[in-house]
Amino acid sequence: MRILQVSAEIFPLLKTGGLADIAGALPIALMAQGQDARVLLPGFPAIVAGVRDLVPLAEFTAPWGDRFGLRVGHIAIDGAPPIPAYVIDAPALYDRPGNPYEETTRQPYNDNHRRFALLGWAAAQLAQGLDPDWQPEVVHAHDWHAALAPAYLAFARQAGRPHVGSVFTVHNLAYQGVFAPWHFAELGLPGPAFHMNGLEYHGQVSFMKGGLYFADRLTTVSPTYALEIQTPEQGVGLDGLLRQRSSVLSGILNAVDDQVWNPATDAALVQGYHTPEGRHMAGKARCKSVLQHQLGLAERPDAPLFIVVSRLTEQKGLHLVLGGIDALLAQGGQLALLGSGEAWLEEAFRQRAAAAPQSVSVTIGYDEALAHQLFGAGDVTLVPSLFEPCGLTQMYGLKYGSLPLVRRVGGLADTVVDSTLEDMASGEATGFVFDHFDDADYARALRRAFALYDRAPDWRRVRGNAMRRPADWGTAAAQYIDVYRQALG
Repeated sequence: MRILQVSAEIFPLLKTGGLADIAGALPIALMAQGQDARVLLPGFPAIVAGVRDLVPLAEFTAPWGDRFGLRVGHIAIDGAPPIPAYVIDAPALYDRPGNPYEETTRQPYNDNHRRFALLGWAAAQLAQGLDPDWQPEVVHAHDWHAALAPAYLAFARQAGRPHVGSVFTVHNLAYQGVFAPWHFAELGLPGPAFHMNGLEYHGQVSFMKGGLYFADRLTTVSPTYALEIQTPEQGVGLDGLLRQRSSVLSGILNAVDDQVWNPATDAALVQGYHTPEGRHMAGKARCKSVLQHQLGLAERPDAPLFIVVSRLTEQKGLHLVLGGIDALLAQGGQLALLGSGEAWLEEAFRQRAAAAPQSVSVTIGYDEALAHQLFGAGDVTLVPSLFEPCGLTQMYGLKYGSLPLVRRVGGLADTVVDSTLEDMASGEATGFVFDHFDDADYARALRRAFALYDRAPDWRRVRGNAMRRPADWGTAAAQYIDVYRQALG
């Protein structure tokens, strides 16, 4: 099948979160299974700089009348075939400071409706022959940034254009791309699209709702999240539509790119390690010692090192981590955090690090190499989220033997098995799981982690279970291929 993946970011060129990891890994996994996969990306500076051999391909007109270009090249990937890539050439929209979605003041760009409508529009133009040498059979749009692609395709089909299948993947339903109603006139969609059965959402325009309503098939990033978003608690106002479309909704668990996240071969680690039957783990101890020194923590091999690699938001449960620091330190643990987000959380963690610099390290921002080093050194990965569509952090923790401590929600529930006696006996235990989003339940999970750490043979056994847990892209890609066939049908 000829498959066009549409996303706002892609690893290794541009990453603000887990979406980029998925967007980078899935095309490679599809190509490995014999599919003809390409990607479409906005021309953000990092993407333009990173796509090799970019050449002009075509020009096209946006719905609001401006002319833009489309360029084609490829993304070079170590150890894998290059990914063919289309890039929208629109410097006036994409060549800006700040991150892809916000100004340096952290306010969304006031023309985001145009910036991301253009992404879906370009996908539809490709589906209708903009590249005379390659036309997709299926367009796979990721998150609200690409969500208008299925809407454009649906109305093109109504106008007699050939059938091109559409798949829309929700990575996080909480971010919906909602805009003022007067922007609808710029989107190039017919009047009926701005309707309850379409993009209209409480009088405004919702890109996310458009994708959910018009796509042939819907997916999200874990089986549990696929069920949760059909409830009022986690449906963020769209649960009714999702229940209505439940027959075309699948939960496909994200996977881990073994070329990027593999403790045996990871160049960011001072020494690699792997765990056939629990041996060959000296490298992890060395990683921990070196990182403790690098971060200014007390170099104590016996101190369990808890790590956080996360956006700093209440949704991620970081206020639980903050409230639990005293108990963590009292039991002899250390905490190393990497992330950025809400200003009050950044400042609160900075203060805790300043008060106990040998026990708490806080790095505000994002550093890909340091993220790898934290997983390589860590004993426990903290992911106590309020909701978590899939979560990759806990999967990296599993693969690197940094046992996840998570809340039983979304993809966290699908990937981590609590270290109960019966699950340890059966070899299924891989971490620590709690249920209630409160300080007390989090504190009990923390105590369980310390208790298991004190029983070294049991700890090694659970760590081995975690590191051997399969998380391959081959399985996920096969499930996506099934969904693409359904979209064509």
